[in-house]
Amino acid sequence: MDKKMEMIEISGATGGGQLLRTALALSLCTGTAFEMQHIRAKRKRPGLMRQHLTAVGAAAQIGRAYVEGAQLGATTLRFVPGQVQPGRYRFSIGTAGSATLVLQTVLPALWACDAASEITVEGGTHNPLAPSADFLAECYLPALRRFGVETAFALHRHGFFPAGGGCVQLRVAPGAGLHPANFLERDPAPRLQATALLASLADAIGQRELQVLAGQLKLGPDALQLRRAPTAQSPANVLMLKIGGEGQHTELFDALGERGVGAEQVAAGLARRVGEYLSADAAVGEHLSDQLLLPMALAGGGEFTTAFVSDHLSSNARLIEKFLPVEIDWVQQGKRCWRVTVNS
Repeated sequence: MDKKMEMIEISGATGGGQLLRTALALSLCTGTAFEMQHIRAKRKRPGLMRQHLTAVGAAAQIGRAYVEGAQLGATTLRFVPGQVQPGRYRFSIGTAGSATLVLQTVLPALWACDAASEITVEGGTHNPLAPSADFLAECYLPALRRFGVETAFALHRHGFFPAGGGCVQLRVAPGAGLHPANFLERDPAPRLQATALLASLADAIGQRELQVLAGQLKLGPDALQLRRAPTAQSPANVLMLKIGGEGQHTELFDALGERGVGAEQVAAGLARRVGEYLSADAAVGEHLSDQLLLPMALAGGGEFTTAFVSDHLSSNARLIEKFLPVEIDWVQQGKRCWRVTVNS
């Protein structure tokens, strides 16, 4: 059967929206159609939510695709891609749903085009269970650069729950000639930088968080920063910790403040996660680990080390293998170090 006439059958019962976004990205990249059933079946609110529909709509518009089932709450979707078209696109989620996840869905299809593209998405920029705009800028996009993907990212407005209203923009250079990349080691003496981001909240909240991080992670005053989001439509607090080294891989950890949760508790939780990362021998954090699989597979190979093989990583790996002629395996190298390998 001709490759473009294949219809891959996928069950979304074991995963969340990430499986759908990966399927959309790979469908556009390979020209292979898919049907996904039982979308987000085990979630509290199963089926497609607004941010998932925006991702589907963005992929359909960029890839001139035929789509069945793109409705709120739908648990089955059929997606038949056409020809990917570079250009200038603008999408609005209409809620505080994650704008960064929409960007990640369509980016792989655009970096291989013969002309540049510009994508603007309105929605949430710092969400629970989604990469923040700062994570994209400091961690994800620099990692992609090591594969040969050149982008320029801008955060025009912060968007937080419940109002949303954020705006991010990504310019994608054409003709990325992907090559394998490895992320096996990190800087043995990394530089740590903490930032408390506040919108319509007192400075004292961020200062208390930063003092907890300073005490637990032994940070000096020059490693602490208070930042404001003056155009945000909702009060918010995001605490971030960047771990980087000269010419080395950079990780960014963040925690969102919640009503009824004290600043000290937010900071202590983030410090614990950062401490766990620093105490392991692995280079890549849990959240970036499953996001690296797709560019590695499209580049034809690569390796990274991570402290933990998550369900997201394993389910994403098995889905990628349905679309591309690659094998993704992992082997434990130490108590908290796994080596993940992508082979074509």
